[in-house]
Amino acid sequence: MFDFVSFIPRAVMQGVPLMLGCTGETITEKSGNLNLGTAGVMYVGGICGVIGAFLYENNTVPGQMNGFLAVSIPLMCCLIGSLLMGLLYCFLTVTLRANQNVTGLALTTFGVGFGNFFGGSLIKLTGAAVPSIALSSTSNFFRRSISLSTGSGWFGKIFLSYGFLAYLAIVIALVSSYFLKRTRSGLQLRAVGESPATADAAGINVNRYKYVATCTGSMVAGLGGLYYVMDYANGVWSNNAFGDRGWLAIALVIFTIWRPNVGILASILFGGLYILYLFIPSSNFAIKELYKMLPYVVTIIVLVLSSIKKKRENQPPASLGLAYFREER
Repeated sequence: MFDFVSFIPRAVMQGVPLMLGCTGETITEKSGNLNLGTAGVMYVGGICGVIGAFLYENNTVPGQMNGFLAVSIPLMCCLIGSLLMGLLYCFLTVTLRANQNVTGLALTTFGVGFGNFFGGSLIKLTGAAVPSIALSSTSNFFRRSISLSTGSGWFGKIFLSYGFLAYLAIVIALVSSYFLKRTRSGLQLRAVGESPATADAAGINVNRYKYVATCTGSMVAGLGGLYYVMDYANGVWSNNAFGDRGWLAIALVIFTIWRPNVGILASILFGGLYILYLFIPSSNFAIKELYKMLPYVVTIIVLVLSSIKKKRENQPPASLGLAYFREER
């Protein structure tokens, strides 16, 4: 029989990086910026957190690590690195008005190269026999779950067995959804994404909203990289280990129709589809590879269906991917 009690927690853990990347990219795209560099941002967020954790662990007596510092140092390093990536993207696309598609792809290449360079450097410093860094002490603080989870049976395993970043990801998604739908600033942000010229004429600072939304979205996406390393991978960093999670997060934005609250369940669904081949035994290699295609197939189907219905609320922001030239309004 299919073991749902074991499958669901794995799907959730697989889906949390996607949830954070999706939420961050949704916030960014609501401002009209199409950041295809999300994969690079998540990679930089992950390696910056690893650098902070590595420096702290190697300058602390074993067994005497402070839990607050062990969590806050990698967290701050992750947020700063992701913020700098967001600022770089905004400077190129908002200030210099560079092509957003090309800039996003360049940021992905840069982010992966940046992570591999510093990751490889740290691996050489440790002199490890395998090409990876193990930060198990720091990871234990990130992965610490609610104490009630051990004695609550299947309920505790499914709902209470995750680190704090998993619950933080859900809170961020819900707060982002409320902000976009129910607040004045969220309305103005959506106005900037739909028609920056009209928003500008109404007295809204278009460039400021684009900068703030993109930088905030980058920091949220960067947390996805940190979660993957510190929680899902048990504190182990290996170059090129992220796979295609950054691109899946972008696909998830389309799947959720630009709604962060929908992204909570959708990311878990994608995470489950991503690892489904591990829970369905098959000796046929081709069948397993077909299972891995499921998240992308589902995204294509949703994209086709939303295009057929042509509902305005299911469409991306009207100015998505377009530079704003104020002198042309």
